[in-house]
Amino acid sequence: MERVLPEVVRTGIEKMIEFAYSFEPYAAPTVVLVPSFVKEGVESLSASTGQDVETLEYLLGMLICYPLGMIMLALPYGKVKHLFSFILGAFLLQFTIGIQWIHHLISSMIAYVMFLVLPAKFAKTAVPVFAMIYITAGHLHRQYINYLGWDMDFTGPQMVLTMKLYMLAYNLADGDLLKKGKEDRAAKKCADVAISSVPGIIEYLGYTFCFASVLAGPAFEYKFYADACDGSLLYDKSGKPKGKIPSQVWPTLRPLFGSLLCLGIFVVGTGMYPLLDPNDPQNATPIPLTPEMLAKPAYARYAYSWLALFFIRFKYYFAWMNAEGASNIWYAGFEGFDASGNPKGWEVSNNIDVIQFETAPNLKTLSAAWNKKTANWLAKYVYIRTGGSLFATYGMSAFWHGFYPGYYLFFMSVPMMAFCERIGRKKLTPRFGNGKKWSPYGIVCIIATSLMTEYMIQPFQLLAFDWAWENWSSYYFAGHIVCVVFYLVVSNMPTPKTKET
Repeated sequence: MERVLPEVVRTGIEKMIEFAYSFEPYAAPTVVLVPSFVKEGVESLSASTGQDVETLEYLLGMLICYPLGMIMLALPYGKVKHLFSFILGAFLLQFTIGIQWIHHLISSMIAYVMFLVLPAKFAKTAVPVFAMIYITAGHLHRQYINYLGWDMDFTGPQMVLTMKLYMLAYNLADGDLLKKGKEDRAAKKCADVAISSVPGIIEYLGYTFCFASVLAGPAFEYKFYADACDGSLLYDKSGKPKGKIPSQVWPTLRPLFGSLLCLGIFVVGTGMYPLLDPNDPQNATPIPLTPEMLAKPAYARYAYSWLALFFIRFKYYFAWMNAEGASNIWYAGFEGFDASGNPKGWEVSNNIDVIQFETAPNLKTLSAAWNKKTANWLAKYVYIRTGGSLFATYGMSAFWHGFYPGYYLFFMSVPMMAFCERIGRKKLTPRFGNGKKWSPYGIVCIIATSLMTEYMIQPFQLLAFDWAWENWSSYYFAGHIVCVVFYLVVSNMPTPKTKET
């Protein structure tokens, strides 16, 4: 960053960072939930296994959510559950990111005061703006002091918290509108998760710090969390079950086993096909851009990058599936019952459909299967609130992720795929499609979607502008050219006539 920013800007930034760090002595005494012997045990385990302490802490923090979930299940409904969720969430943050846990507490409390003081119609704007400013400051700080670094800090959990605060602000605003009987299309669409009053402080902190999702998400709606904690998810006001309560054993074990499998695939796969230099990922040239790799044919380089990105995804699969099981164990992932008393399913905490994503025939299906709760946040609280603006939605997603140029190169390129998909659905699908995913046309769509997505997404992992640009230019920007040519050719084809019934 020093070579990019003028000296006067760097001086100003460093002074602001120094000011922020001056509060560290006041925050340090708050890290009281992790006994010293626990840290010593992790350090000993790190020395014996050869894994770095940070990775082990994160892994153990994710896995410990299962025994914590069993305790959560056994606790009586009400404030006890909320208090447990808050304290153990705080423990996990202190265990994994240490003193930086304080950001979670500070931003949660500031937002809560805003909820109490501001009318709901103003809070729905003020709280999201505050949350985005806070995560923006975190991203910029990380990018300045640790450019291209992958070390864990508070920004990961803060991204999850940002979604929760954002959604809660709109949940309260929607509840206020519906309570007053005012017509609002977006509020009606989100009526099932609207709430009519600000939660109590214990309930609120239990949600924002929820141990099952505090490290990696998913950020599900407050109402789902609250219903699981107060018992209204399973029982009516008289205490009778709303239906036959399903067992949570398989919905817990399935994602747990799946997450462990994904962890193994990630470790083995990225060891065989690393995208970044394992010895110095922050500074060394990425593997696809090394002279040895660039000397190979384009198809061989692309095949390597495709495999590298494929195996990187299993890191996310592990985290999301692990969190899913940890939520399901105490029914936080259960959707409840329908009007006939039949169980709806377990989609509340489900954040990824691996098979659906990896075999997606189009961008819409692919997006719906990946990071589902973030997609829910963007769809309900950005897309429909901005009149269906793709620019606002993709822009918010990029802004939320951070400020590395690679993010913006990716998000600015994705609409090209979306436009091609729309014109293809209009002009080609009626000619060749039969509605079956595994038809010849469907298979062609699956392959095309995979090839184009892996091309477009490479900058997202490379982060730096020079690395991302060099990577695309090594393929002569073939993906972008294909999109342009496809759109120009197909858009000039006659639209098939609709068969009259």
